[in-house]
Amino acid sequence: MKNLPDHLLQRYLLLLVGLTIMAFGVAFSIKASLGTSPISSVPYVVSLFTPFTVGTATIVMHCVFIVLQILILRKRYQLIQLMQLPVAIFFGYLTDFGVWAVQGIECTTYWQQWIACLIGISLVAAGVSCEVKANVVVLAGEGVVLAICKVLPVKFGHMKVGFDVTLVVIACILSLVFTGHLQGVREGTVAAALLVGTIAKQFNKLPVFCFDQKGENT
Repeated sequence: MKNLPDHLLQRYLLLLVGLTIMAFGVAFSIKASLGTSPISSVPYVVSLFTPFTVGTATIVMHCVFIVLQILILRKRYQLIQLMQLPVAIFFGYLTDFGVWAVQGIECTTYWQQWIACLIGISLVAAGVSCEVKANVVVLAGEGVVLAICKVLPVKFGHMKVGFDVTLVVIACILSLVFTGHLQGVREGTVAAALLVGTIAKQFNKLPVFCFDQKGENT
């Protein structure tokens, strides 16, 4: 049996791998131009009418989510959750790197756009699986949903759907108001909302994603 530091190291490494995969998933979704996933819709739209990059806008959004968690939970807020801040910064810069890395990929036809979109969805799903299995700290978006569920009698799944819908609506409003037409929310956004969770469950069945509560492979 491994000692506790080994378990934590393994979990944090899995988290870092998950964030990297997820960031490239976001980059492929942006490259596809069929709409990003709900959680990335607002940062992408903000990047269209401000000097912020997608990654920088993501960091700012996650900071807002962290503040919301503190306001919602107050004395019940656990300081360990402030680890969401360095995670957000890491994920934001990784997202910008991913966008830069895939800029040379051509998506000139609709079917090519869908291939890039599905690659992005699959990568996000794999990243989510790593994040969940690492079980050390969640991204601030999930943190807000968990915080709300602690103070309201609502199931996580239902609240997550409502939260994602809210983000998409905000992205649509920002896009229409500041760019004059709808951007960042399209059929790919719907596909991501429907498929990421399902694909993530399939990734959870793979041996590399299987950890018991002590962090050991099962």
